Amino acid sequence: MGKSLYIAEKPSVAQAFASALGETMKKYDGYLESDHLVITWCVGHLIAMSYPDAYGEAYKKWRFDTLPFLPESFRYEVIRSASKQFTVVRKLLNRPDVDTIYVCTDSGREGEYIYRLVRQEAGVKDKVERRVWIDSQTDEEIRRGIREAKLLSAYDTLSDAAYLRAKEDYLMGINFSRALTLRYGDSMAVFLGERYCVISVGRVMTCVLGMIVSREREIRRFTETPFYRVFALTPETDGPIQAEWRAVEGSAFYQSPKLYRENGFRKQEDARKLIELLEQGEKPWKAGVLEIQRKTEKKNPPLLYNLAELQNDCSRIFKISPDQTLSIAQELYEKKLTTYPRTDARVLSAAIAKEISRNIGGLTHFPPAAPFAKEALERGTWKGIARTKYVNDAQITDHYAIIPTGQTQAVNGLSSLSFGVYCLIVKRFLGIFYPPALYRRISLILGIGKEQFFASFRLLKEEGYLAVMKQEKQEKEPEKGSEKEESGDSPDGGETDPGAGDGQLFRRLEKIRKGDILPIERFEIREGKTSPPKRYNSGSMILAMENAGQLIEDEELREQIRTCGIGTSSTRAEILKKLENNRYISLNKKTQILTPTLLGEMIYDVVRCSINPLLSPAFTASWEKGLNYVVEGKVTSDEYMEKLTSYVAKYTNQVKAAHNQSTLLPMYQDAARFYRPKDRAGTSGSGSEGKPVKRRTTRKRGPSR
Repeated sequence: MGKSLYIAEKPSVAQAFASALGETMKKYDGYLESDHLVITWCVGHLIAMSYPDAYGEAYKKWRFDTLPFLPESFRYEVIRSASKQFTVVRKLLNRPDVDTIYVCTDSGREGEYIYRLVRQEAGVKDKVERRVWIDSQTDEEIRRGIREAKLLSAYDTLSDAAYLRAKEDYLMGINFSRALTLRYGDSMAVFLGERYCVISVGRVMTCVLGMIVSREREIRRFTETPFYRVFALTPETDGPIQAEWRAVEGSAFYQSPKLYRENGFRKQEDARKLIELLEQGEKPWKAGVLEIQRKTEKKNPPLLYNLAELQNDCSRIFKISPDQTLSIAQELYEKKLTTYPRTDARVLSAAIAKEISRNIGGLTHFPPAAPFAKEALERGTWKGIARTKYVNDAQITDHYAIIPTGQTQAVNGLSSLSFGVYCLIVKRFLGIFYPPALYRRISLILGIGKEQFFASFRLLKEEGYLAVMKQEKQEKEPEKGSEKEESGDSPDGGETDPGAGDGQLFRRLEKIRKGDILPIERFEIREGKTSPPKRYNSGSMILAMENAGQLIEDEELREQIRTCGIGTSSTRAEILKKLENNRYISLNKKTQILTPTLLGEMIYDVVRCSINPLLSPAFTASWEKGLNYVVEGKVTSDEYMEKLTSYVAKYTNQVKAAHNQSTLLPMYQDAARFYRPKDRAGTSGSGSEGKPVKRRTTRKRGPSR
């Protein structure tokens, strides 16, 4: 009987498999071996797509006559720095005594691609190949993955999508970057006062740049508008009530052009006229209770973390970049503390839900979470979790949400930052086994003559899951600005959240009945100001990339790509990092706020005037949807490639035929007004084809996404 070979993505994962398999292993250069099995590893990617010059001498230089570059078959080569390990892996894959290969690279499209390239270049034949698909690196999960490993052929469509994604980035990066640089690079360099300028574009990268530039220009175009709101206040005794006026039907100002909105005036003098109208008669003025509503509201625990949500919260709470968050999440995964991080799902699978008590039980040994984990077990709420929204197999593609494994032995070795991220994951997980938070809401409508005032109050009555998560800030930073942020008041009618200590006001409110008369001590005018849209921070940008479908106005198209974003969970942080390294955007390390550079804005204008679809979130997400269709078998590789090559050829030829450099100059000048002279120099980014290079030089790195 032959030996089994296990091939992992990196040495640390190989070691985890060795531990789980429980064999006495002997260490060799690049692999481990026992009497029954061999374990080896890649070091990330061992194989890469060859640069254009591998296709012929003519492609070394950047020239229009070699574009569009659309090879009939693609060439691959061993990455020089990984050649030693590839030699080891190739020999092991083809050893006569190895009859079964277990593929243990990361369970996802990129991990699949890593192995498929290796087997392709190693020439693997006549071996049984099985795919190990796991959600964590605990011994139990590894052994389950091996036990249930399917034949590699079951993942052929995933492999097809992986190859297509790479070809897509390669063809768009090479053709569009070369064509745009040849057409516009010189004029951009002259404007920037530089010797050369390489224009780096990519399917995902350029779309994200476009979102950041568009948001910055929205902010510049924004004009602050003041508005004036009127409030009625009862006496301070027994808990003051403040209610906000609205111009409802019957009001003297109903649908008046003097209104900013139904609850505010454009001019302060008009707000003053309303108060003069209200102040007629003797003081204290009277307000009748036209309506009062009391109800109990539930706030359910949030869904579990996927990578995008975790990156967003870590950006907001810890002020770290998505790239740092992914690195920490990977560390937690490799230390067997949490499940696989590169996931888009925010729910559990039905299978894991049946065994979830093990994860909870393990957390009873983690002091910060122990009381909550013990209470969850005692309540037995985990038994019904499969019937809740937190379990849904239909919402899972590759992996379920990020949760703690329950193994806590490695916690003590974590840095303070990694410990903080781990605690976020633990609290989010335990929260779903707790009841909703309960709020008491009381809403009032007061009438003074023909005018009506509105007030709404909310009091937390039962913490529920908030007891587990109260150390985590609940409010997310709003994506866009609003009057509420500037005025300090709610635009929906003066809702206040008095908190658990303000029982006096609520006791008074509980006694009020419809038809009661309340005294009004005074009226106030409060000035508010509209605020511009918020700049993206690194976390909100990741969420915007994930939820690109929400940016699409066409309802039918939005539904078609509802589950597709820009990029994937494993690549989004890398995209932001590349934009920053290329100096197309700036990332404020303290606030994590993203802003474009002058170079980034110029590239945005170039693309807008030449390959405009690259800037469209809808169009970019549709490519990702197409790859999903390949995985699902709805679209063949040939059909996808035909669409891709047609698109690349069309826009490459369009750029070749263009002669509109002069029309872009006013756009450059307009953008430059917002940058200091010293910020305009030194802004030439590295091309998608490498480190900063002179125009018409060879490519030194892979294409942009």
